[in-house]
Amino acid sequence: MEREQDTEKDRSMTSLPALFVSHGSPMMAITDTPAHRFLRGLGKDLPRPAAILAVSAHWETPAPRASTVPAPETIHDFGGFPRALYEIRYPAPGAPDLAREALSLLGGAGIEGREDPARGLDHGAWVPLSLMYPEADIPVTQLSVQTPLGPRHHVRIGEALRPLRERGVLVFASGSLTHNLYELN
Repeated sequence: MEREQDTEKDRSMTSLPALFVSHGSPMMAITDTPAHRFLRGLGKDLPRPAAILAVSAHWETPAPRASTVPAPETIHDFGGFPRALYEIRYPAPGAPDLAREALSLLGGAGIEGREDPARGLDHGAWVPLSLMYPEADIPVTQLSVQTPLGPRHHVRIGEALRPLRERGVLVFASGSLTHNLYELN
């Protein structure tokens, strides 16, 4: 009980960060690497979020979409990896109310989006989150990106979503500088 009160106090006094991490290969979920160990420690170093808004380079849509599914499935959006990776589930509860609030904030900034009642968590979200919060007990929703609209568009999205951080929501994005390896060559 005392730790719960401390956590609530931490959230009420501190704005959570907006984070961007490289999610690397899906193998990071099961391979002991420096990045794996870093993410394991990162979740312990941050105040405990009330909820997480995950943004992954693996969900691109023409306009923003937010997942309103109450129990997001673990999406294994990759191929050719060991069976153990496909057996991993990250059963975090969904955060449909957070998704709707994020869409409302975006709408207030002139960025229209819509709900997605079926989208689960792709590996850009669940791999790092499973290392940071292995108990899978923090509600998570996922927001799509619009890569062709460029950085200015995404900065506007970040600015619109900033108030969520004051309410204990971790805005968590993942990808990589060389994310699409097919285009790298």
